[in-house]
Amino acid sequence: MKKTGIILLAICLLSSFKPRELTWIAIGDSITYLNNHLDETGNRVSKGYLTGVTEQLPGIHYINQGHNGWTAGNIARQIDSLGLVKADIYSVFLGTNDWWAGRQVGTLNDYKENTGNTTVYGSFRIIIEKLHTLNSTAKIVLITPMQRNDFVYFFDHNNNAYGSYKAKNGQTLEQFANAVDSIGQYEKIPVVDLYHNSALKINKLVNFKRLKDPNTGTYHDYSFPQSTAIPFNAKTDEYPYPEKAVNLTYDGLHPSDKGNAVIAKCLVREFRKFK
Repeated sequence: MKKTGIILLAICLLSSFKPRELTWIAIGDSITYLNNHLDETGNRVSKGYLTGVTEQLPGIHYINQGHNGWTAGNIARQIDSLGLVKADIYSVFLGTNDWWAGRQVGTLNDYKENTGNTTVYGSFRIIIEKLHTLNSTAKIVLITPMQRNDFVYFFDHNNNAYGSYKAKNGQTLEQFANAVDSIGQYEKIPVVDLYHNSALKINKLVNFKRLKDPNTGTYHDYSFPQSTAIPFNAKTDEYPYPEKAVNLTYDGLHPSDKGNAVIAKCLVREFRKFK
């Protein structure tokens, strides 16, 4: 009986030191959304960054609030109807769709003065205020958009977009990444800067883009930046990113397993500070 009592006491003591489980809500666009919809990648991805984080930090469980194709403006507009709940950690990974949609990035004053959902700065103010309302002591991590090569949707080649190597509506994607960073500095919120991460440079996102030589009509594998000068015809050309082209992204924009692992590693480094 005495031995049994000691064993029970030891079990109780060990269980009392068990780390508290943390709830993480990941707010984002398709890069976040696809973690739970791998079939929509043509099964080119087997593990998203959310899964990668929680495998390395089993005391954290995630709620996926990724919305396919949404901008920060969409999130801010729908912020009260998304079903967001109190959590220990919130991450906000937005901006790439705002850039492509031609939304105005605005200025830090738009954030400071809460000017509304007309600029990306204003959208982030609405989002972050909501998170503070849900849990004033929660940890918030902002994630900048990553660089992007030419995107061609795997299931519909007509859905395509050029990469961040040139401006859209007079704005560079880097301006949007810098906006996220400046909000983090102002709010003293950690920022995971994927845009300036040397592991995610634009020339590493795909191994090549398979395109027709304009002079001969034969297919060749063009690396970046040469690939940006070769036209792609969505109606007649083959998909430009065969399996061998996949590197950090599988379609020029959305992370592959390798790309998601880089993102997960960056987040794990931040989240470990909260444990």
